[in-house]
Amino acid sequence: MNFLSRRLASLALPLFFLAGFTLSADAQTNPIFVLNSLDASISVIDPVSWKETRRLPTGKEPHHLYLTPDEKSLVVANASSDTLTFIDPKTAEIQRTVRGIFDPYHLRFSPDMKWLVTAANRLNHVDVYRWDGKDLRLVKRLPTGKTPSHIWIDSRSTTAYVSMQDSDEMVAIDLATQALKWRIPTGPTPADIYGTADDKLLLVGLTGSDSVEVYDVSGREPRLVKKIKTGDGAHAFRAAGDKRHVFVSNRVAGSISKIDLQTMDVVESYAAPGGPDCIDVFAGGKTLMVTSRWARKLTVIDTTTRKIVRQVNVGKSPHGVWTLDHAPR
Repeated sequence: MNFLSRRLASLALPLFFLAGFTLSADAQTNPIFVLNSLDASISVIDPVSWKETRRLPTGKEPHHLYLTPDEKSLVVANASSDTLTFIDPKTAEIQRTVRGIFDPYHLRFSPDMKWLVTAANRLNHVDVYRWDGKDLRLVKRLPTGKTPSHIWIDSRSTTAYVSMQDSDEMVAIDLATQALKWRIPTGPTPADIYGTADDKLLLVGLTGSDSVEVYDVSGREPRLVKKIKTGDGAHAFRAAGDKRHVFVSNRVAGSISKIDLQTMDVVESYAAPGGPDCIDVFAGGKTLMVTSRWARKLTVIDTTTRKIVRQVNVGKSPHGVWTLDHAPR
């Protein structure tokens, strides 16, 4: 994509690391997982030593990951291998591989534990699976617009929202009937979607722009209510854990913005060089981790001082990042 080639200067590493940085007292010691999309592997990082302790093999192009509703397995979606890798989130042991899941680029379980939805990024469809706590059964395959990207499911487990990054659209899917509810145009290259706790508003990161769009989806038809300027390449969201704020990575700008969900304004910004992508936040909200996609690093930020405190070497094109010790979503 053209926007990814801009601002290559963001690859320059900062000079203000804090040598003695350790996690806050409320942090635990479960492993951190970083998906290396172009290495077909997962970096397992010890949050105490901040060292990569091992590298797990996966299928080709692991991009995103999600915890099963029973919290016993971390599911990694391997897009080009048509597989899911199940991993123990505490021990980092591979549990099993599920095959025949076509092009699982992005995935999300419904809160009621009944559904798994996957976005087939290269095949232009969305799959809806029934989940019985162990196995998956394909219920419906829905053709979509070009390049379905990211998924959000509302708190009632009734609707899945999916962005279409190459047709500049967002669709809503009724999970009970697996039917398309609506389709709307968005700004350029929509990526991640984040919904407010009351299910009224959706935030959509515009990776082909410098903004986040906010849609009211509480009525019969969705309505654009605001556009928040964050930075070039607005991409992925992660809740701050305080029920009020959400972070968004600006991949091209090399920054992370903190959005107040009450005012829908940016209230803080953090430098994050090297193409910041997926984010996770430790419990307590003081430590933020983001994958630096172009720099092969995991970047760690102290949200109190707003400074980068360390970077950890990982594999090629790091994408998803996750730990069991995350802040509430």
